[in-house]
Parts: sequence; C-alpha cells; structure tokens
Amino acid sequence: MEFELKNWDLKYAQDLVKTLSISEITNNLRDLPNPYTIKDAEEFITGMISANKNNVFSYAIINDSQFIGSIGAFRQNNIHCYTAEIGYYLHTEYWCKGIMTKAVTQLCDKIFSETDIIRIYATPFSYNIGSCRVLEKAGFNLEGVLRKNAFKNGRFLDMNIYSKIKE
Repeated sequence: MEFELKNWDLKYAQDLVKTLSISEITNNLRDLPNPYTIKDAEEFITGMISANKNNVFSYAIINDSQFIGSIGAFRQNNIHCYTAEIGYYLHTEYWCKGIMTKAVTQLCDKIFSETDIIRIYATPFSYNIGSCRVLEKAGFNLEGVLRKNAFKNGRFLDMNIYSKIKE
C-alpha cells in the first residue's frame, strides 16, 4: 500500500479527531485530551506547522489524499541535542500492512541525511508488540526495559527502549 509523509495541514483535523477517538490507538500513546476535539486537533496541527524545523520533524501519513496516521521525531536538548525521540500511530484499518515500518524508515533516513542528529530512540509500552516489531523491522535495536516507567489507564507499565544510530 502506498502512502506519503506530508506536511501538516488543517484539512487533516477532522480525520485526526476520528483517529484519536479509537481506544486501540490512544491506549498505546501518551495521554491526550479525552474526548479529543476539533480544537485539540487544530491546536496540535498549528503547533506542528509553526514548529522549529531543525527540532521537530512531524508529518501526516496520507493514503489517497486521506489522513491515516502521524509520525514525528523531536530533537532533545542539552547534552542530548544530537538525539531525537520518534513516535507514531496509524489508523487501525491500516495496521499490519507494512506502512509504519516504511514510514519509520523513511523518516529516520531523512533525519540522518538532512540533520546532525546521530541517534533516534523510541519507548513503546512493552506490551505493544506491533510497535516493537515496527521498530525492529526498521533497524532499531532493543536497549532495555524501563520497568514501571509509565502510569496509564490506572496501572504502571513497562516500556522498551529502542534506538537507531546513524551509520
């Protein structure tokens, strides 16, 4: 299945709201407003459009002109200024089609070729096997488990830490 990483546009706001109303998606993300409203979506998109392009690499994932997901990497600061954290999600209709592995690979290649960032990392919840597989297939290495690193939906959760280093 073909897709594109496109710059954010307010025309994606309604589909963003629909996607972030699916609990199978939001249960795997950091906490978001619930319910996620059109105002929340517009504020997020406006923030991504106006973000510093040397520090924020955020894109809508588009299939046939339709928003189907999001991917972004965010430069860290201070002694971690050559490191970025990556995060992503995809509408459930598009899971298990190889889209996210390709999107992660594309974004990492872009960041490594166009910036001075040398390390990209991700911290999916340990139970999120799909996300862990995406990272592994995109060339990330598991560095360890961050035990009871998050509190979500009333429980403490372990998180895996993965990284990919510029070659």
